[in-house]
Amino acid sequence: MKLILLQDVENLGLAGEEVSVSPGYARNYLLPRKLASKASSGTLRVLAARKEKIEEQRKNELKSANELSAKISTMVINIPMQASDDGHLFGSVSERVIAERLAELGVTLEHHRIRLPKQIRQIGDFDVTIKLHAQVDTSAKVSVVRA
Repeated sequence: MKLILLQDVENLGLAGEEVSVSPGYARNYLLPRKLASKASSGTLRVLAARKEKIEEQRKNELKSANELSAKISTMVINIPMQASDDGHLFGSVSERVIAERLAELGVTLEHHRIRLPKQIRQIGDFDVTIKLHAQVDTSAKVSVVRA
């Protein structure tokens, strides 16, 4: 099924691109979430008219992602957690916890943009990857300390 993406979709394409996907993926995921619309001559004409605006928006998003990347890469994210005497946490540090701590520090982003190889379950320093844009990844240092 041919669709035109209205928003960037990870592992599929960027806004404004024409893509071919399975009918089930289109009906059950892309169309209900308004991430894409069916490709027709009318939507192609509307897309051509909006192409400059989309390109300008992409450039602005890339610029802001690069600025945010520079800010995050210099940060050390301290997360206080309860832990046993040997350093094992009572619980774990997940992407959601890191995103909440970043929000407290003034950086708002969705938790699904943070990539952990596995959940953090002990005290120490860890590097996490944050995907800010399709072309911009940054690394942040997370320091888990005893509360």
